[in-house]
Amino acid sequence: MYIFKAAVVGAGFMGAEIAQVITYAGLPVVLKDIDQEMLDKGMEALREIYQRRVDKGKMTATAMQEKVDLVIPTLSYDEFADVDIVIEAVPENMKIKQQVFAELDKVCPTETIFASNTSALSIQEMGSATQRPHKVVGLHFFSPAHLMKLVEVVRSPDTSQETVDDLVQFSEELRKIPVVVKECPGFLVNRILVPYLFEAILSLQEGAATASEIDAAMTEFGWPMGPFILMDMIGIGVAYHTAVYMASQKEGVTVPPLLEKLYQAGRLGEKAGAGFYGYGDQTDEPVKAMIKEVQAQPGAITGTEFSVERLMMPMVNEAALCVMEEIANINDIDMACIAGLGMQVRQKDGQVARMGPLEYADTVGLDVVVQKLEELEKKFGPRFHPVDLLYQKVKAGELGKKMGRGFKEYTT
Repeated sequence: MYIFKAAVVGAGFMGAEIAQVITYAGLPVVLKDIDQEMLDKGMEALREIYQRRVDKGKMTATAMQEKVDLVIPTLSYDEFADVDIVIEAVPENMKIKQQVFAELDKVCPTETIFASNTSALSIQEMGSATQRPHKVVGLHFFSPAHLMKLVEVVRSPDTSQETVDDLVQFSEELRKIPVVVKECPGFLVNRILVPYLFEAILSLQEGAATASEIDAAMTEFGWPMGPFILMDMIGIGVAYHTAVYMASQKEGVTVPPLLEKLYQAGRLGEKAGAGFYGYGDQTDEPVKAMIKEVQAQPGAITGTEFSVERLMMPMVNEAALCVMEEIANINDIDMACIAGLGMQVRQKDGQVARMGPLEYADTVGLDVVVQKLEELEKKFGPRFHPVDLLYQKVKAGELGKKMGRGFKEYTT
């Protein structure tokens, strides 16, 4: 199905950016919110993205106005009678999302696709609120949506192949890189990222290293930014809500107490002026006090060791589990982590190479990965236990680049 007209429900930060991406591709888009002030802010945010292009000489003022005029801002569903796709970008709350989809089900044509920009919530559960679960799909844009190329096309057990194909084509028309992902808690990129971020927070709250030391170590490893700068940038609220959902869905996963404290204290990241770091006139002294509070709790773990492997190995392990569960294919898993997270690895010659977790594992050697995970398991517990696929590959002699075959095949 070709998409001629789109709609976005929710004019917040992500909704406005998604609407801008759609207009940049030349398609008209209805932008809806329930609050006039939010709608006005959304339109202003959309204009600002285009204005920056004008200021840089990449677009004329006339072309900008033509793009802005493709947006139909509204507080009602009156403009939804002929839309081909609706993308919801409302708060990460299942009841709100289900309510939106139930309302859309009554006003949109039967062929309209309903897509959710959720970063973790169940697409199947959202679809159950409609009479068209086969037309409900995840379309997870990464922030900032106007710059990030990756989108996750998330298929639930109810989503039809036709709907998936339509979303892949639509994503490509938006000049994005679509990765088709099977529904699971956290989908693909967030699922792989969460163990990395959790381990960074645990290292910090246990006194293994400071936030700046951990960030510096990970940028030296190759990442474009460290985990705490990343969380402050995406927002502590987003990180916290994703963590809570993941913890509710995955056995053995618990939200780090320090993340809970930051969220409750309103240190919501860079845009709020304070997160793991302080911005403007704010400092990180309150975070240091929170760490002491966490360490003073009965049974608290303190004095542990930090290493780059402590953050990277859980990420590799989770990526291997995604392969086992057929969440996405091997090449897409690596590509998603490169395009969605900017993952990079510094080589022995000092050059930085774009590389996903599976190729990184192949580079290290899967036998070495298993050895490191087992060592970390002895120190920190069962969350580091290697997944079965890693053992199977080592047993089969598929050790990575040095053997010509690991997760991928290589010419030796």
